[in-house]
Amino acid sequence: MENGDNYNIVFDGNNGNSDNPGPINGTGTSNSGNNGNSSTTDLVSSIASVSTSSLSSLASTSNPITGTSCLSQSKNASAASLSGLQSERLNYQSSVAEACGLALNTRILEFQPAAPQSSKPIDLRSQYNRPLKPAVNAQLRRKIPTAPERVLDAPGIIDDYYLNLLDWSCDNQVAIALEKSVYIWNAESGTVAPLMDCSTQNYISSVKWSGDGAYLSIGLSDGDVQIWDVEEQTKLRSMYGHSARVGVTSWNKHIVSSGCRDGSIWNHDVRIAQHKVSEYVNHTGEVCGLEWRSDGVQLASGGNDNLVNIWDARSAVPKFTKTNHKAAVKAIAWCPWQLNLLSTGGGSYDKHIHFWNSTTGARVNSIDTGSQVTSLKWSTTYKEIVSSHGFPNNQISIWSYPSLTKNVEIVAHDSRVLHSALSPDGQTLATCASDENLKFWKIFENLNKKVGSNVNSSIVSGKDINNKVMMIR
Repeated sequence: MENGDNYNIVFDGNNGNSDNPGPINGTGTSNSGNNGNSSTTDLVSSIASVSTSSLSSLASTSNPITGTSCLSQSKNASAASLSGLQSERLNYQSSVAEACGLALNTRILEFQPAAPQSSKPIDLRSQYNRPLKPAVNAQLRRKIPTAPERVLDAPGIIDDYYLNLLDWSCDNQVAIALEKSVYIWNAESGTVAPLMDCSTQNYISSVKWSGDGAYLSIGLSDGDVQIWDVEEQTKLRSMYGHSARVGVTSWNKHIVSSGCRDGSIWNHDVRIAQHKVSEYVNHTGEVCGLEWRSDGVQLASGGNDNLVNIWDARSAVPKFTKTNHKAAVKAIAWCPWQLNLLSTGGGSYDKHIHFWNSTTGARVNSIDTGSQVTSLKWSTTYKEIVSSHGFPNNQISIWSYPSLTKNVEIVAHDSRVLHSALSPDGQTLATCASDENLKFWKIFENLNKKVGSNVNSSIVSGKDINNKVMMIR
């Protein structure tokens, strides 16, 4: 074989004809002058031949005792060894399970003794039909009606957000101002009586009952404040001095506080001739919300300047001034069960109810109602507050406190709700709107009392439930 020639090594296990013939070593190229290429090729050929012969010889060799081939014996030995390992594993698992007191064909769900079996049959229907939480709270069982119990006609009521033309006395009488006149509706007897008429140049801008229900303060558009004895239907006095209309008044025993369009608040002592005893000045817009706390220690005021002022009765400087509202603040209410909790509601560009701690001045809660807030009343029966609203839904909403959960929303009128008043027993809310309707809603019914046992029984009697409409004048 010359230098540079190709050489092939072929297995000769099949008479020199392989099923896949071809080179094992490929092409070998020798360096020039190397004379050992021939003997290297012969050596590789000899090794390949010996290996093939050895394999064939081993495959053909048989055990003289059993008559089986050596390869078969090797396979059997491996199988026996694997079987032995599996057997040992199973034996080990069985011994562990026996020591632990477990069965191999079951799953472990818990390592506790089984529960004792009941001797009585189990009624699955009674077991799974029980309520998840028993309704032990009366509030959860209370159904709030969404229809008014009575509707009165109130023609000529002035559609002005800043006025306060409705109030309910502790003697169960409703006072309402219709343009230039004031009418008294007796909730027990259902009778209506006119109280007064103002001059043609004036109109009624506010009404408010005294704490004992005997007297009514009436604010006029010319700035006067009149005091009337309702039972005698006589005017006791007129208190002059304001330069513009009086849109709101509030009583604190013998003191009547009046809020004026010029932003001033006057305190009048109705017992003396020189009635003005003090003046609060901190508002720059019309005062449209004014409410004394039940103990007479603090006065809260709201105005068209978007401010809320909390006044101490002994000082002419506000204790706190709040600027969180973004619109006029008319709706103001003190909590009856927590004296230092004050709620205030903003107008169309605000739509929020804020809750204040009047001791520290801190805001403790807020609600975005989504509507103009026109009035607020706390329930004396439940820990709830009701708000009346204007655009866009003209609804009344009942909120739980302090969770601020909305319990119900009632579309109350065809136009914005202007005023609201709560009955002396705390169960019925009166609302008045620019649609000239005065409606009564029994939203805070006391379930511990029998129907008809309250002082407002004439409103809830069966003959008055069917939305009866009557004229006030």
